[in-house]
Order: sequence, then C-alpha cells, then structure tokens
Amino acid sequence: MDGDFRTQFVRDPAALKHYPALVLNADYRPLSYYPLSLWPWQEAIKAAVLDRVQIVAEYDAVVHSQRQAFRIPSVVVLKEFVKPQKRVAFTRFNLFLRDEFCCQYCGAKGDLTFDHVVPRSRGGVTSWENVVAACSPCNLRKGSKTLKQAGLSLRRPPRAPTAEEMQAHGRRFPPNHLHDSWMDFLYWDAELEA
Repeated sequence: MDGDFRTQFVRDPAALKHYPALVLNADYRPLSYYPLSLWPWQEAIKAAVLDRVQIVAEYDAVVHSQRQAFRIPSVVVLKEFVKPQKRVAFTRFNLFLRDEFCCQYCGAKGDLTFDHVVPRSRGGVTSWENVVAACSPCNLRKGSKTLKQAGLSLRRPPRAPTAEEMQAHGRRFPPNHLHDSWMDFLYWDAELEA
C-alpha cells in the first residue's frame, strides 16, 4: 500500500467544507488531533472502493456514480496500521498549538505572530528552542532587542514538544465542526466515569 495515501492530510479547507470523513488508524484512534485527521468525502469513498479502509459511520447524504449510489462516509478506519510519527514538524500551526494559541509574553490570545527570543540579528536561529508565539504589540515592543532590554519575560521557556504533548494540546483545541458520528472516536477533554 502507498505510504503517502495513508499519511497525507488534505490541506485544502474548501474540500473539507462539506461531509468530511474522520480518518482513524487501524487501532480506532485518530491519525492526528493536530490537525484532526480528516479527508474530503471523495477520498473516503475512493479509499473504500479500493478496499483500503472500512466505513464505520455514514452521513445521510448519498452520491451517485453512473452505476452505483454511495452513502457518504463520516468515519473510516484504515485497514493497515500507520505507525504514529514521533517527530513534531516545526510549523507555524504547531508552534501556536505548543504555546496554546497564547502570547508567551503577556498571555493575550488572538492576533498572534511568532518571535525569535534571541533575535536573528543577534545570531538567534529559527528553532523550537528560540521561537515563541507572540501578539503583535509584544512582538513590536520587543523588536530586535533582548528580553531584558525590552522589559519582557517568557511565561515558559521554549522547547521542542513531544508528539504526545502535541496530541494532548490538540485535544484541548477541537476544530469548529465535530460531527455527531465522530464523538465515539474522539476524546476532547472527556471526563471519565469512576
């Protein structure tokens, strides 16, 4: 089976607007919480026809080919287990997720950018250990100064997150839309019964 097929996430939000399918690994856990592993309905049907996934839940909507009608899948499970990735990619989204979508200088949420703790003009590098989420006012205030010169301090020192930490952070920030059929497979801060 093609490795790209199982691990490639669709990055086009417009394709996920109508009837996205939640993609679960063979152990019935989401491939990813950050971002949530979703495929457009077309990919889910294609995977089912190619016998790469099992359909677990469906929408009420139906699409038709020339010869057949298909209920649109809402939850699919891969037939082969995909080993979870241990390395967390250094991306803008993952940086914001690590910092919980919060300025690491003042704690503000929204209007975020990122800032080099040790400015690049002073030899700072773009890495997990030197970049933090920052609101625009704090970023402008700091500029190319050191923390001490700008009179700022960090809420917590930046470091490379583990995959497990990112999964935990991802659970705290669910996407805007969670279909009812997905709830049995997602554990967004669910309190467990004793």
